[in-house]
Amino acid sequence: MKREIFESSVGESYVKAVCSSGLTVYVMEKPQFTSSFAIFGTKYGSIDNCFSVNGEKEKCVPDGIAHYLEHKLFESEDGDAFSKFAKTGASANAFTSFDRTCYLFSCSDKFYENLDILLDFVQKPYFTEETVRKEQGIIGQEIKMYDDSPAWRVTFNMLENMYVNHPVKIDIAGTVKSIAKIDHNILYDCYNTFYNPNNMFVCVVGNVDTETVLEMCEKRVSKKQDITIERIFKEEPEAIIKPYVEQKLSVSIPMFCLGFKQRIQSPFRRLKSKVCINLLLEMICGECSPLYERLINEGLINDEFSYEYFNGYNYACVMFSGESSNPKRVSELIKEEIASLRENGLDKKLFSAIKSGVYGDVIRRFNNVNGLCMQLTESAIFDFDMFEEIKLLKTVSCDDVYKRLDIFDYDLSVLSVINPVE
Repeated sequence: MKREIFESSVGESYVKAVCSSGLTVYVMEKPQFTSSFAIFGTKYGSIDNCFSVNGEKEKCVPDGIAHYLEHKLFESEDGDAFSKFAKTGASANAFTSFDRTCYLFSCSDKFYENLDILLDFVQKPYFTEETVRKEQGIIGQEIKMYDDSPAWRVTFNMLENMYVNHPVKIDIAGTVKSIAKIDHNILYDCYNTFYNPNNMFVCVVGNVDTETVLEMCEKRVSKKQDITIERIFKEEPEAIIKPYVEQKLSVSIPMFCLGFKQRIQSPFRRLKSKVCINLLLEMICGECSPLYERLINEGLINDEFSYEYFNGYNYACVMFSGESSNPKRVSELIKEEIASLRENGLDKKLFSAIKSGVYGDVIRRFNNVNGLCMQLTESAIFDFDMFEEIKLLKTVSCDDVYKRLDIFDYDLSVLSVINPVE
């Protein structure tokens, strides 16, 4: 078994190992904690709807397959995995996003028994025509629920008008129409493609023994034929579809999501870019910024306001979201602040204070096993050292951050608004 040990300047470390099956395992021991957290994941999300295996003919499958598989894998001929976790006292869950599907649990007792359950059920798909058809109704109701969710719709309305071809614009669960095309044969085909150990990972953080975890993963995860997966995307134009979209739903205050589409130069964004852009967002409208103070004082935003750098395979954008009585005015002020920073530069004292604050937030993450496990998952998906962020925060300069202002192109911005029903 190949392994590496990663150490940080703050006294933390973790092990990355590759089993004979091809599975990559990350373990961070936290003996001072009473709880432990584990994730068994695959690099398979909602955007992976067109692909080629081992250079063979391209396959395109209905939207929502990854999410559908997540639902179905908990079922088996001898009961569902949730009931097994309930008997051990563990808290189990799963989620599907744009680029991953993860199955997880947390517990304070019987960790290895729970890990055995996790490794077992994810490797034993059980799909029949009858059970798949039954699930269509359940997931169809979930899709309709999200269609009525203002917070969900304000974001996806923005993405739908920002991206022309990229599947990141499509709801993670698909549509009622697309899931009606799913059958057990398609599920098995996608499972056998993406649930291959060389496309999967296990992340564990907590009061555990690294050697025991690695030994279990080596013994319990079966090797399959090695495959090469090529994800296929239609060419994405630089342009957006339209700059403004509006919908009416049951809200008391209008909601907004302002996005700036980023021109993609490579499939993944480098970690340094992500660190710099996150610092830049804090400079633009973080709680210590002049703009945030103005927006609050003028009553244009409340504590629901947020911002993020949203990126993945062949997509990237910056999003500002929240509630406001005047979303268009908030959008104007954000753009004015960006223009001012371009012209006048960044306040170096503010930059130093913000960088110190972000560094402190990163260090505090080491007190949360759940959050650390999610961070290791990011390392697994994007293939970087989790501690690299600490190093970058020490060395990144104000000029490094200033250069990232070029990601804001007003011609590539989309404002999505949810207004109250009159």
